[in-house]
Amino acid sequence: MTAPSHAPAADAAVRLLTTLVEHGVRDIVLSPGSRSQAFALAAAALARSGSLRVHVRIDERVAGFTALGIGRESGAPAAVICTSGTAAAGYLPAAMEAFHTGVPLILLTADRPPELRGVGANQATVQPGMFRPWARLSVDAPVPGDADPAVYAALAEEAVTVALGAAGEGLDGVAGPVHLNLPVREPLSGTLPDPLSASAGPLPRPTGAEPMRIAAGGRTLVVAGADAGPDAERLAREGGWPLIAEVVSGARFGPHLVPAYRERLRDAPLADRIQRVVVLGHPTLSREVAALLRRTDLEIIAVRRGGERLNPSGTAVDARAIEVEPGPADAEWLAAWTAPTAVGGGAADPDAGSSADVPLDRPALVRAVWAATGPADRLLFGSSRIVRVADQLLDGAEARVHANRGLAGIDGTTGTGIGIALAAQAGGAPGTVRVLLGDLSLLHDVGSLLLPADEPAPRVQVIVGNDGGGTIFDGLEVAVSAPSVDLDRAFYTPQSVALGPLAAAYGWTHVRVGTVAELEHALAAEVGGPQLIEVPLAR
Repeated sequence: MTAPSHAPAADAAVRLLTTLVEHGVRDIVLSPGSRSQAFALAAAALARSGSLRVHVRIDERVAGFTALGIGRESGAPAAVICTSGTAAAGYLPAAMEAFHTGVPLILLTADRPPELRGVGANQATVQPGMFRPWARLSVDAPVPGDADPAVYAALAEEAVTVALGAAGEGLDGVAGPVHLNLPVREPLSGTLPDPLSASAGPLPRPTGAEPMRIAAGGRTLVVAGADAGPDAERLAREGGWPLIAEVVSGARFGPHLVPAYRERLRDAPLADRIQRVVVLGHPTLSREVAALLRRTDLEIIAVRRGGERLNPSGTAVDARAIEVEPGPADAEWLAAWTAPTAVGGGAADPDAGSSADVPLDRPALVRAVWAATGPADRLLFGSSRIVRVADQLLDGAEARVHANRGLAGIDGTTGTGIGIALAAQAGGAPGTVRVLLGDLSLLHDVGSLLLPADEPAPRVQVIVGNDGGGTIFDGLEVAVSAPSVDLDRAFYTPQSVALGPLAAAYGWTHVRVGTVAELEHALAAEVGGPQLIEVPLAR
């Protein structure tokens, strides 16, 4: 078959993708398909000219989380491209996470034209608006040939600015996913300009809402959840306030950090004195913080990061940013929260002997990974039992931390970590990206291990605490309410997958470690490509 010299689909694809590049998009993750071929070919041509980076993933769910990881690390929206039908639906988990965590993401889904919808045509379903509850913008584009190609340039520009938080729908200043549904008629592709290139432009910086100004001092507590970042630590210092920082917050450092915060919050005489709580990010790791945020006797100000406001009490004030008005700090209040405590501690036990023969358990695992992660590295925590152990035990450290805690699911953890690694490497970061997760999280996203041989290998270590099943349920009501046989089958879901052969099948280096010393050695080794470090743990 000879490619047509002119195809409206090709013209639309060129205008759309070159405009994305001109407005700061540097990465596209595409999955193969027929209806999307014009957009895939235009992306490949732009990649050959060096205008953008293209990452190919055969599974749209993996592709969505890879793009999510790129957006997490870079702050720039990655675009995903797929064909019609169930392929588009594969993006839903990543779109939901992006919405709840405020990560920019652009979904480009090819579709059948209107005359083939609702008539039983092959691979045609209801795609317009399919992400609407979670999309900052949802557009069913005109069919190429029915509109001036300039329409696709305008759509691309709007997609980038809205994904980054342009004003609208009450979410000004909040980034998130954008969905452009792209119906196409045959011919589905045609000859493209050769070479095809675009001038890379800067990201637009939408103007957010005015920050809320609050007075320093007083009996205020700063709570930093996932994605709070170093802004939370800075805010605590400026206000003279104690800082409760989850291990996934990126704010777990500094002189105002509260050690063993769960115990402090359970200290009723101290907790009852709180007058105001300022929340950044999404706290999810402790029942004590959840109870604090449900209190109605406090002034609660929540700085929004995602598309849904944080308001468990029903009385919280929604803010976009906080500025502290200068004033005297309450030194006694700060000291009451930040005094040393015997609980927790991120260092190894000095009485445990040589690490050469110390067996690994969850505390030793999280301490070793935390200690190995330096300022140039990134650490992604999976939503496994391990992250809760880490939150209870680890001391402060100025680490770059990621976690998909918008919905706290195990979806796409490895894919997200690979996206973070790709973005970090593209940005010249010299360090290693580490993904710390449980065995079920790994197996749930095992398709992310499939990486094309002709793309740069991500510098990533996936550290798997393998206890043979879902022991996170040990801490829930079901552990005492369910019959043991039902608990095992329906919740623990025990597995005995051989991770070494699995890693080898996907071309990953596999290391199995049994002691602290072996883990420390594996973590310190030079990372030239993807590695899977398996840490067997007792049930």
